[in-house]
Amino acid sequence: MPGHLHLARDQADSAWTHQTTRPIRVVLADDHAMMRRSLRLLLESEDDLVVIAEAGDLETVMRHVREHRPHVLALDLGMPDGSSVEAIRRLREEVPGTEIVGLTMEESPVFAQQALDAGAIGFVLKEMSDEDLPEAVRRAASGLHYVSPRGRSEPECPSRLEDR
Repeated sequence: MPGHLHLARDQADSAWTHQTTRPIRVVLADDHAMMRRSLRLLLESEDDLVVIAEAGDLETVMRHVREHRPHVLALDLGMPDGSSVEAIRRLREEVPGTEIVGLTMEESPVFAQQALDAGAIGFVLKEMSDEDLPEAVRRAASGLHYVSPRGRSEPECPSRLEDR
């Protein structure tokens, strides 16, 4: 992946834009209905993105992706009914035209690497999804990798008491 991995853009990298006029079709998968609803609202607030189906379990994910052939699958990597990483592997073989962006609360670089090694093209921390998910979906639809930056909001250092 050297040369193909793009970290989340910062203010200076705002020149990148999705170059198509068609809406990017997304299947959204998360086992929590409230999270799916929030992510749907986020994605559909963008003019170039449309959520065509939602799934709350891996069986439904597989069915929706096979049937709808979305441009991008936004997949919670912590689905409770099986291995999301294994589902990524299977979908890459069965539906190679659908790119996959993994969503997680887990900040571990090892966890991110497992999803990317399985065939995901993007990795977004749920806590950063408001900022990162639309961009990750656009990049995925264009065949570009995307990984949420870690530590964007570093904890502040405690103030030091000065000697008097």
